[in-house]
Amino acid sequence: MRFNRILLSATLVVVALVVQVSVLGRLQLPGAVPDLVLLTVVALALVYGHLSGALIGFAAGLLADLAPPADHAAGRYALVLCVIGYAAGLARPDSGRFRSAWGPMLTVVAAAIGSTLLYAGVGALVGDTAARHVGLTGLLFTATLYDLLLAPFTVPFIMALARRAENDPMAVEAGGGQGAAADVSSGWLAGGTGLRIGSQRGGLRRGLARGRANKAGRIKGVKAIKSVKSVKKL
Repeated sequence: MRFNRILLSATLVVVALVVQVSVLGRLQLPGAVPDLVLLTVVALALVYGHLSGALIGFAAGLLADLAPPADHAAGRYALVLCVIGYAAGLARPDSGRFRSAWGPMLTVVAAAIGSTLLYAGVGALVGDTAARHVGLTGLLFTATLYDLLLAPFTVPFIMALARRAENDPMAVEAGGGQGAAADVSSGWLAGGTGLRIGSQRGGLRRGLARGRANKAGRIKGVKAIKSVKSVKKL
């Protein structure tokens, strides 16, 4: 992994963990807790690929295992996020571009469900039956719901930061601004959250350019007709 990739990933994971423990963990929501660390791992894996996603997931999960008030065996969440990061990286297209927001959104849903099932399964292996008392169905539903509600405000921006740190040409507007429109995070924003500011500006520019070109063409046509008429009169 490159140094800038390691630095950005470590910073984002630490910030996500601090927010997770100090803010989201204290909301006392019914069922599960919104998992910002999971969303961070998924977003980075969608940009960096499966190998980097697995490494980032393992490191993030190990930090979550050691951070208070963790009450489970160390390494349990590290294993879960390692698998989730690897699987999310496999969902990344070869071109690195999603056609719409459905790709990242379905990845978040699969990650929320998969992490909950894996965590409960590993807990059953080590004798932790807390998921049975809470209710696995309720945990699956609330975990998926909370992560989906939080994802549009975190995943696209983390992906955009990761692309900029990689100096990815897809993160920079090229030519008429089509680079940003083709970016994964831009596709999520346009299709998933309705925030189409960048694409609307690009479309407005193109529309104004077409209008000027059409107006110039009409003026030239009128001038040509007048010149022809003047020649005929002569």
